[in-house]
Amino acid sequence: MAQQELVKEERSLGDLFSELAGETSTLIRQEVALAQVELTNKATKVGKNVGYLAVGGAVGYAALLAFLAALIIGLSYFIPVWAAALVVGLVVGAIAFWMISSALAALKQTNLTPVQTVESIKEDAQWLKNQVS
Repeated sequence: MAQQELVKEERSLGDLFSELAGETSTLIRQEVALAQVELTNKATKVGKNVGYLAVGGAVGYAALLAFLAALIIGLSYFIPVWAAALVVGLVVGAIAFWMISSALAALKQTNLTPVQTVESIKEDAQWLKNQVS
Protein backbone atom coordinates (compact mmCIF):
# COMPACT_ATOMS: atom_id res chain seq x y z
CA MET A 1 0.00 0.00 0.00
CA ALA A 2 2.82 2.45 0.85
CA GLN A 3 4.36 1.75 -2.54
CA GLN A 4 1.10 2.67 -4.31
CA GLU A 5 0.94 6.04 -2.46
CA LEU A 6 4.54 6.81 -3.47
CA VAL A 7 3.75 6.15 -7.13
CA LYS A 8 0.66 8.39 -6.99
CA GLU A 9 2.69 11.30 -5.54
CA GLU A 10 5.33 11.13 -8.25
CA ARG A 11 4.45 13.04 -11.38
CA SER A 12 5.01 11.59 -14.79
CA LEU A 13 7.77 12.80 -17.07
CA GLY A 14 5.12 14.15 -19.44
CA ASP A 15 3.58 16.21 -16.63
CA LEU A 16 6.97 17.61 -15.69
CA PHE A 17 7.76 18.61 -19.28
CA SER A 18 4.30 20.11 -19.66
CA GLU A 19 4.83 22.21 -16.53
CA LEU A 20 8.30 23.20 -17.71
CA ALA A 21 6.91 24.27 -21.10
CA GLY A 22 4.22 26.37 -19.40
CA GLU A 23 6.73 28.05 -17.08
CA THR A 24 9.12 28.66 -19.98
CA SER A 25 6.34 30.25 -22.01
CA THR A 26 5.42 32.53 -19.09
CA LEU A 27 9.07 33.41 -18.60
CA ILE A 28 9.52 34.32 -22.27
CA ARG A 29 6.43 36.56 -22.18
CA GLN A 30 7.79 38.30 -19.07
CA GLU A 31 11.19 38.82 -20.73
CA VAL A 32 9.56 40.32 -23.82
CA ALA A 33 7.54 42.67 -21.62
CA LEU A 34 10.70 43.70 -19.74
CA ALA A 35 12.52 44.35 -23.01
CA GLN A 36 9.62 46.48 -24.28
CA VAL A 37 9.59 48.60 -21.11
CA GLU A 38 13.36 49.04 -21.13
CA LEU A 39 13.56 49.94 -24.82
CA THR A 40 10.60 52.33 -24.49
CA ASN A 41 12.35 54.16 -21.66
CA LYS A 42 15.55 54.47 -23.66
CA ALA A 43 13.70 55.59 -26.80
CA THR A 44 11.85 58.22 -24.77
CA LYS A 45 15.15 59.59 -23.48
CA VAL A 46 16.64 59.74 -26.98
CA GLY A 47 13.46 61.27 -28.40
CA LYS A 48 13.46 63.95 -25.73
CA ASN A 49 17.06 64.90 -26.56
CA VAL A 50 16.31 65.01 -30.28
CA GLY A 51 13.24 67.16 -29.59
CA TYR A 52 15.30 69.59 -27.52
CA LEU A 53 17.80 69.80 -30.35
CA ALA A 54 15.12 70.59 -32.92
CA VAL A 55 13.20 73.17 -30.87
CA GLY A 56 16.34 74.81 -29.55
CA GLY A 57 17.73 74.98 -33.05
CA ALA A 58 14.62 76.62 -34.50
CA VAL A 59 14.32 79.26 -31.77
CA GLY A 60 18.02 79.91 -31.78
CA TYR A 61 18.06 80.22 -35.54
CA ALA A 62 15.49 83.04 -35.52
CA ALA A 63 17.36 84.94 -32.83
CA LEU A 64 20.65 84.32 -34.51
CA LEU A 65 19.49 85.74 -37.83
CA ALA A 66 18.41 89.00 -36.20
CA PHE A 67 21.61 89.26 -34.19
CA LEU A 68 23.82 88.48 -37.19
CA ALA A 69 22.13 91.11 -39.34
CA ALA A 70 22.74 93.70 -36.63
CA LEU A 71 26.34 92.55 -36.19
CA ILE A 72 27.09 92.71 -39.93
CA ILE A 73 25.54 96.19 -40.17
CA GLY A 74 27.59 97.33 -37.15
CA LEU A 75 30.85 95.95 -38.54
CA SER A 76 30.19 97.50 -41.94
CA TYR A 77 31.00 100.91 -40.43
CA PHE A 78 34.60 99.74 -39.91
CA ILE A 79 35.23 97.24 -42.74
CA PRO A 80 33.57 96.52 -46.10
CA VAL A 81 30.17 94.80 -45.86
CA TRP A 82 31.43 91.63 -47.57
CA ALA A 83 34.28 91.31 -45.05
CA ALA A 84 31.89 91.88 -42.14
CA ALA A 85 29.57 89.15 -43.45
CA LEU A 86 32.54 86.80 -43.95
CA VAL A 87 33.90 87.31 -40.41
CA VAL A 88 30.48 86.86 -38.84
CA GLY A 89 29.80 83.77 -40.98
CA LEU A 90 33.06 82.12 -39.93
CA VAL A 91 32.48 82.76 -36.24
CA VAL A 92 28.88 81.53 -36.38
CA GLY A 93 29.92 78.46 -38.38
CA ALA A 94 32.49 77.51 -35.74
CA ILE A 95 29.91 77.88 -32.96
CA ALA A 96 27.38 75.79 -34.90
CA PHE A 97 29.96 73.05 -35.46
CA TRP A 98 30.73 72.91 -31.73
CA MET A 99 27.04 72.76 -30.75
CA ILE A 100 26.18 70.00 -33.23
CA SER A 101 29.25 67.96 -32.26
CA SER A 102 28.33 68.19 -28.58
CA ALA A 103 24.74 67.10 -29.19
CA LEU A 104 25.80 64.15 -31.36
CA ALA A 105 28.35 63.05 -28.77
CA ALA A 106 25.64 63.07 -26.09
CA LEU A 107 23.34 60.98 -28.29
CA LYS A 108 26.13 58.49 -29.08
CA GLN A 109 26.70 57.93 -25.36
CA THR A 110 23.14 56.64 -24.94
CA ASN A 111 23.32 52.88 -24.54
CA LEU A 112 20.38 51.32 -26.38
CA THR A 113 21.13 47.77 -25.30
CA PRO A 114 18.45 46.43 -22.94
CA VAL A 115 20.99 45.51 -20.25
CA GLN A 116 18.48 44.36 -17.64
CA THR A 117 16.75 42.09 -20.14
CA VAL A 118 20.04 40.52 -21.27
CA GLU A 119 21.02 39.80 -17.66
CA SER A 120 17.59 38.42 -16.88
CA ILE A 121 17.68 36.13 -19.93
CA LYS A 122 21.07 34.80 -18.82
CA GLU A 123 19.63 34.05 -15.38
CA ASP A 124 16.60 32.40 -16.97
CA ALA A 125 18.80 30.24 -19.18
CA GLN A 126 20.71 29.09 -16.12
CA TRP A 127 17.45 28.38 -14.29
CA LEU A 128 16.13 26.40 -17.26
CA LYS A 129 19.37 24.40 -17.40
CA ASN A 130 19.01 23.57 -13.72
CA GLN A 131 15.37 22.53 -14.21
CA VAL A 132 16.20 20.15 -17.05
CA SER A 133 19.22 18.62 -15.27
